[in-house]
Amino acid sequence: MVLQGVHTALVTPFADGAIDLDTFEALCSRQIEAGINGLVPCGTTGETPTLDGGEWSSLIRTAVRVSDGRVPVIAGCGTNSTAQTVANIGEAKALGADAALVVFPYYNKPNPIGHRAHVEACCRLGLPVVLYHVPGRTGQRLSETQLAELCEVPGVIAVKEATGDVAYGQRLIHAGIQVLSGDDASFPALMSIGAAGVISVISNLAPRMTIQLARAAADGDRTTMDQSNRRLQPVVDFLFSDTNPAPCKAAMAELGLCSNELRLPLSPGLAPPPVLIEGLQ
Repeated sequence: MVLQGVHTALVTPFADGAIDLDTFEALCSRQIEAGINGLVPCGTTGETPTLDGGEWSSLIRTAVRVSDGRVPVIAGCGTNSTAQTVANIGEAKALGADAALVVFPYYNKPNPIGHRAHVEACCRLGLPVVLYHVPGRTGQRLSETQLAELCEVPGVIAVKEATGDVAYGQRLIHAGIQVLSGDDASFPALMSIGAAGVISVISNLAPRMTIQLARAAADGDRTTMDQSNRRLQPVVDFLFSDTNPAPCKAAMAELGLCSNELRLPLSPGLAPPPVLIEGLQ
């Protein structure tokens, strides 16, 4: 499987404490109609740590149904328990997901042997795996050599690289790894030097504009890239001015896309200035 372009790390909409599946379905449809390249439910942006098993399954099931094969669904499956992660991958495969997004175990801080065994266990079920390297959430920044070796485990098809360090990502690209940026601020630079795409937060708000920016970066269209980046960078700055997805949901609420409701321990963020989100599409 080759994953390219913009894949949206979907928010999970809530209404009075419960998952709002109707709104989630509408968000998935909006993304696909905008031309997005993939859906990523139940990642960090989807507040997965607060979801129970039934809620998690319902979101994956809905994304798969709405996609109907039009774009791949990369299901967030990672936890800091290998057994639970493997169980999630098996369930995602049964639900029809096209790949599993597997974050490196957080809090536990595995040693290199443990990381290798974890990734190998995740790949045994036959569902393609996208590894997720996000030191800000896991507390561990792997060396490029170690990460490249883990990406060579059979069944791993790509890595979501979220350090925001372009030089780090470049070295992975030069090692022949399929890299999907996990950082909205730096993905244009990374795509301009060969990254396959991005798993994006800002595309929740502006899928078409994010696609335009990604294509310009990949094509070396510096003029369009600079114009798009100047428009979107202030929005990115806002989205990460507080813990993701609090600012994203606040902005989406202002656009009428979902409610500004999160689950504790996250709390709702402040609304953005209207001028910041005016005209986003």
